[in-house]
Amino acid sequence: ACVLSTSDTRKVPVLFQLAGAVPRTPLELITNADVVTKAVLVLLALLSLISWAIMLAKWREFRAVERGTAEFVREVELAERLEDAAALARRARPSPYSRVVLRAAEYLHGLRTSQASTPEGARPRLNAAQVEALRLVLDAEAETARDAFGRYIPVLAMIASASPLIGLLGTVLGIIDSFVGIAAEGSGSIGAVAPGVATALTATAAALVVAIPSVFGYNIFANRLNRLTSRVDGFGSEVIGLMAREGRP
Repeated sequence: ACVLSTSDTRKVPVLFQLAGAVPRTPLELITNADVVTKAVLVLLALLSLISWAIMLAKWREFRAVERGTAEFVREVELAERLEDAAALARRARPSPYSRVVLRAAEYLHGLRTSQASTPEGARPRLNAAQVEALRLVLDAEAETARDAFGRYIPVLAMIASASPLIGLLGTVLGIIDSFVGIAAEGSGSIGAVAPGVATALTATAAALVVAIPSVFGYNIFANRLNRLTSRVDGFGSEVIGLMAREGRP
């Protein structure tokens, strides 16, 4: 029996190439790759799973908030008093829109308790400074919603930018290993060089497969996040307008 040393084991893919065992399928390219290229491919596979998991979770999250709040927003627009809108918000599914209404109601409740001269059950009137303070409170609620729904979206950008570099590193190291093995065997024909280069390039191809969906996912969900924040911001103005209609400011 013939026992291969460590240096001989590293040269096995090169020996196959020199013997004419040219990889013809993606699976053969991966199985004939060196240890560094395989490690890079495993890392890229993990990054791909992470990116797709984030995109699926964000799709479900945005879909739920967009589908479940359209009717609630219409009901709030038809409400005559803020107390009616708050009652709707307590019955509705938790969302940034319902939290804006509840936050406005809490603000007015705190204002009513702080104004000792206001009769029980009376509606406290807001001056310009208090309306501006309420505006800031609702803006803070919109920013809270942005932070909550924007969680993990930057990870997609990080994967999209880092994956090509990781793939390029795997390709460069694979080509170096291939050329060193070919130089040790003393053969420089195209038939000996091309399979090793093709095997090393699988890392770059895999990196692009990971990066391209991540780029699309990041841009799609970043735009949806901006749109959601703008809508919550505008809904806060609607709540202040509701208060104006009932004569609070």
